[in-house]
Amino acid sequence: MMIRKSLLVLFVLGSLTSFAQKDKKLVEETVTKESIQAKIEFLASDEMRGRNTPSPELDLAARYLASHLKENGVQIIPGMDTYYQPVQMVESFPPSDGGLTVGDTIYGFDTALLMMSGESADLEGEIIYLNYGSEADFAGADVEGKIVVVRTGSSAKSTAYEAFEEGRKKKERAMKAGAVSLVELYGSPQPTWKILRYYMGSAKVGLAEEMPEEKSMPHVWLDDASGESRSFFEEFEGTGSLSVKGAREDYFTTYNVMGVVEGTDKELKDEYVIFSAHYDHVGVGELNAEGDSIFNGTRDNAVGTVTVMEAVKNIGKYPLKRSSVFIFFTGEEKGLLGSEWYVNHPVVPLKETKLCYNADNGGYNDTTFAMIVGLERVTSADDMVSACEAFGLEGKPDQVLDQNLYMRSDHYSFADKGVPGVMFGMAATAFDEGIFKYLHQQTDNPDSIDFDYMLKYSRAYVLGGRLIGNGKETPAWNKKDEFYKKGEELYN
Repeated sequence: MMIRKSLLVLFVLGSLTSFAQKDKKLVEETVTKESIQAKIEFLASDEMRGRNTPSPELDLAARYLASHLKENGVQIIPGMDTYYQPVQMVESFPPSDGGLTVGDTIYGFDTALLMMSGESADLEGEIIYLNYGSEADFAGADVEGKIVVVRTGSSAKSTAYEAFEEGRKKKERAMKAGAVSLVELYGSPQPTWKILRYYMGSAKVGLAEEMPEEKSMPHVWLDDASGESRSFFEEFEGTGSLSVKGAREDYFTTYNVMGVVEGTDKELKDEYVIFSAHYDHVGVGELNAEGDSIFNGTRDNAVGTVTVMEAVKNIGKYPLKRSSVFIFFTGEEKGLLGSEWYVNHPVVPLKETKLCYNADNGGYNDTTFAMIVGLERVTSADDMVSACEAFGLEGKPDQVLDQNLYMRSDHYSFADKGVPGVMFGMAATAFDEGIFKYLHQQTDNPDSIDFDYMLKYSRAYVLGGRLIGNGKETPAWNKKDEFYKKGEELYN
């Protein structure tokens, strides 16, 4: 019995190794350094001017990606007419002047207020305070013609990202109930008000389900780090006025680019693995000391985009048992906008989507491993680690936990809906000078990349995808993970 069992185990392990070796050879055949370098040198060239959202260059990149899908036999997803999923967005320009006046107190846009959305207005109304502005808080409250004041976030959610999400819902409630403005009191210690003003005090881009028929109601945040404003508004009775000068909103459409390669297994083909990367960056800014104003976005994220393009070429030629969906997301740098739009308007049902296998990067300061953010969260970890080892790299989990990277790329939009997600990234031992020298800098040019390392990284990603797509085990959350419950709810 012992001898027979040992022989059986050796036979099975040998077979698995044989399949993995076959996949490795297929990856080596299609994924080459010359191919990677050529694509990166195009996407991150000066002529692409940083692929900002929106920009003509971003649209050009979308056409380039769609052509690549078609060239490699990737099909248009059933239900779509093209490789493009329109994503409706709005660019909001901040006020040049104005403020909120309540009694003898004036809160100015120069220091105390941030415009979240809306356009120029001069309005006056009764002040009404509604705690966090939840559905329960609004229920039964008469806000018609009034200025609604609430706290950011909710009693259960306090991070800035969650506050942004909750704020959109609160504005919808306020507008539906007939309010003239929404003021949210921001009291979170992180990020500080100074940091918020730095990042949000200029024009910003967000999603727009539809172009409004009339001007959007002003929605502002008010600095309340001390908590004094909350105490004041809780007790205040009377009217206030809000003046917004020079603000405007421009609506536009940009695109997620996507396609599908149907799986070869009659049962597993109904399970979908998404291979994703965002193809946008941050555009053109001020001149640096070398006279360069273009943020080329080589590491973030031409590398990830090209890595998925290599997966397209490989899987288009050698399909997997599971179906493969390739998505190049727009607007990630503006707040994961393309992926947020997708999960709210999925082309493939989320219940049939088993993994978001996302390629994104902030940079690298080591060339001995790939950093797979979320590795420990999913059951497919061994496949990804084995793929790295096959090409001379270690496969490690997130090494910079202080950066909260799991919430900072497109896989998170899927995780938040219950779909397992990871970010396959380059090696970062810390966010140090080696990272910040290039991260969102004009220096992030194609000629600053180690293409020998890029070859290993890209091949490891593609092989990992092959092992996952051909594996017997369906990708899933590990049971102890915080998203496991959401996964249970999604997949029933």
